[in-house]
Amino acid sequence: MQRILSTELPARVGATVRLAGWVHRRRLLKSVAFLIVRDAAGLAQVVVAAPAVREQVEALTEETVVEVVGTVVANPTAPAGVEVVEPTVRPLGPPAVPPPFDLYRPVLTATLPTQFDHAPVALRHPVRSAALRISAAAVSGFRATLDGRGFVEVHTPKVVASSTESGANVFALDWFGRPAYLAQSPQFYKQLMVGVFERVYEVGPVFRAEPHDTVRHLAQYTSLDVELGFVADHRDVMAVLRETLAGMVATVGERAGNALATLGVTVPEVPAEIPAVHFTDALKIAGAPADEPDLAPAHERALGEWALREHGSDFLFVTGYPMAKRPFYTHPDPARPAYSNGFDLLFRGVELVTGGQRLHRHADYLAALAARGEPVEPYAGYVDAFRHGMPPHGGFAIGLERFVARLTGAANVREVTAFPRDLHRLTP
Repeated sequence: MQRILSTELPARVGATVRLAGWVHRRRLLKSVAFLIVRDAAGLAQVVVAAPAVREQVEALTEETVVEVVGTVVANPTAPAGVEVVEPTVRPLGPPAVPPPFDLYRPVLTATLPTQFDHAPVALRHPVRSAALRISAAAVSGFRATLDGRGFVEVHTPKVVASSTESGANVFALDWFGRPAYLAQSPQFYKQLMVGVFERVYEVGPVFRAEPHDTVRHLAQYTSLDVELGFVADHRDVMAVLRETLAGMVATVGERAGNALATLGVTVPEVPAEIPAVHFTDALKIAGAPADEPDLAPAHERALGEWALREHGSDFLFVTGYPMAKRPFYTHPDPARPAYSNGFDLLFRGVELVTGGQRLHRHADYLAALAARGEPVEPYAGYVDAFRHGMPPHGGFAIGLERFVARLTGAANVREVTAFPRDLHRLTP
């Protein structure tokens, strides 16, 4: 008999079925016992009345893996309106050691450090696994949207010979006796691949050795990177970003509906045109000094509230960041050279995306590095490509974990990360 999942039970009323999963919970009443079995799809209620089977169920521990064969009957009070009766129960392994928290409770009561110490079992909780299902759906939507617009997925090195972000902290390592670093982003490579495919994207890990210990930063996270050629300026990039976000949100709604329901959240609407403000105007809206070089988290929150109040939008573009706060490869605004053709996208008052137009002329790269007092040699393999003809281009990067955290309302980005890596954690 082929195993079925719990979600298939409503279509099998009257049939004998075989389930397999984990002992989620046991409820031992005087006249009957209930065995709740959890599988990848959800929960199934098994009613145990036979004394021999009840004795067997009483000996089971939570999280023990079992197989159940029984008959499906309708019961409006059971999960999904059905339950399994007259079962036989067979353990598929030794009795499990119960985790240090109850997975059957609606919310995990353990502290986040305890959950992370026991991540392999904490992630089994429906709330934690729901966030990961949403993450998977978001990546699926990202890929599908870009595939449909002629983009090519690429895979670039995660060990590099020089830093990407002009001096930002990097993780150094030994590469057969030579110094190397974990990649802070695929930025250089995705630009070079524009010279091959014109439109590219990548889904992969990036590493930031910045000593942040906040609810929004990780030392390793998943970056959704996009780069496209033959743009007029950064606004073409923003238009593709808007389409990509809409595709991601729509796919989450289509493919992760049960996960959204588990978390009690709804997907936001991505406006047909996301409102945009220039950096100088953003400072005024946020009540920040006119000479502020960047937006602080408090400014981002104020801008998010403004966008929702004035435009009914959870999203807001802030364009024209000062060149002094952008990487050397950023294209300046031709009309205001002190400001960039770069942007950030705020999602519910938190920076989600950084992007913009890049330089594409070899001479401009030499000038940009010289202006910042940086030598060309560490970037030679990257800069040299621009001698061979590169179109005007630009791109963006979305932090996947931060996107899911904002979407689900998680207070800490680690809550939506399977195995967080940060300032203090390298295991499990």
